[in-house]
Amino acid sequence: MNSIIKFSNFIKRPNVLPVLFANRRWRSTTPDPQTASSEAKEEGGLCFDLTPYQKEIKDLARKFAREEAWELGLMNIHIPQEYGGLGMNCLEGCLIAEELAYACSGIQTAIEGTSLGQTPLYIAGNEQQKKEYYGRLVAEPKVAAYCVTEPGAGSDVNGVKTTAVKKGDEYILNGEKMWITNGGVASWYFVLARTDSDPKAPASKAFTGFIVDRDFEGVTPGRKEVNMGQRCSDTRGITFEDVRVPKENVLLGEGAGFKIAMGAFDHTRPPVAAGAVGVGQRALDEATNYALERKTFGQQIVNHQSIAFMIAEMAMDVELGRMAYYRAAWEIDQGRKNTYYASIAKAFAGDSANRAATNAVQIFGGNGYNTEYPVEKLMRDAKIYQIYEGTSQIQRLIVCKEHLNRVKMGLI
Repeated sequence: MNSIIKFSNFIKRPNVLPVLFANRRWRSTTPDPQTASSEAKEEGGLCFDLTPYQKEIKDLARKFAREEAWELGLMNIHIPQEYGGLGMNCLEGCLIAEELAYACSGIQTAIEGTSLGQTPLYIAGNEQQKKEYYGRLVAEPKVAAYCVTEPGAGSDVNGVKTTAVKKGDEYILNGEKMWITNGGVASWYFVLARTDSDPKAPASKAFTGFIVDRDFEGVTPGRKEVNMGQRCSDTRGITFEDVRVPKENVLLGEGAGFKIAMGAFDHTRPPVAAGAVGVGQRALDEATNYALERKTFGQQIVNHQSIAFMIAEMAMDVELGRMAYYRAAWEIDQGRKNTYYASIAKAFAGDSANRAATNAVQIFGGNGYNTEYPVEKLMRDAKIYQIYEGTSQIQRLIVCKEHLNRVKMGLI
């Protein structure tokens, strides 16, 4: 927890906090060197330039992640300023996610986990709920968690068995969640539970979203799971046994939980994709540096076509993954539904990160299989990007569904 305080001190250094976060007007201004990109924006053309503010965010995250990542604590970037947060948009959060994942994707996942836990509150919380639960996160170094997955319900959210039965002014919550990021350290959870006892009730009406305090009686985190990769991220099961949740902790209303839970992914899949790009970029950099140093048959291995092609493929994947999460984040920052682009970005970047990490190990040869070199960790860490927040296969189903909808609406 000292790391969170330390990062707070870091951004309060002279010329960092005043420029980045206090002077929000900077976001709408453009210096002379960017006149061309400014004109492109005015004319409605495509522009992939970052604003000066966004470049500073990216540089700050890169500097801190690469120099002090082992004691990192960057939280609450999306909490609106009126509640004490930094009020960053999705793209700005993605820029940070990529740089943090470059240094350590486990740290990035822990941070993104609390953002995911906060997002349902951002989408559907009322004023009282936001003041209370955002307030806790900004007042002290605390985090949130998103509790939807269960032992028998991952991608199939409609299979959630956790129940909430209303009794007077409370709901009695019973069930078990699994693979919850930040499960053992969270101050509060977003919990999806079935409130309609009819097994045939559609998902759009059967589930309700709750804010559940960690210290409510009957809430029991399980043991910390030992995962293949991203081991510094706290992952646990959570058991809810006759937990009394006040009706004031219902988000939006009974039956709105599924819509809230799925809507959260439109906000958080772009940063997950950005994290995968960060891993891919790290794999590319490590492999390139090694290929320039290692020699076989009297020359640097980068001069062998087989190696050069792998590096080229990695570079292409990184660039395309970055463009994909830029588009997905930009869409939602424009106030538009971004499900199509978010799923494309998440699937492509997750698959690309795994290809890049695997190729990096291959380029390192026997050294790559050894823990003395960094690429074996990248390979272990990359795998989860194809699994959490919707598997790569689920993303493809979503992309196809959204694509067909676009065709029917005449958008293509």
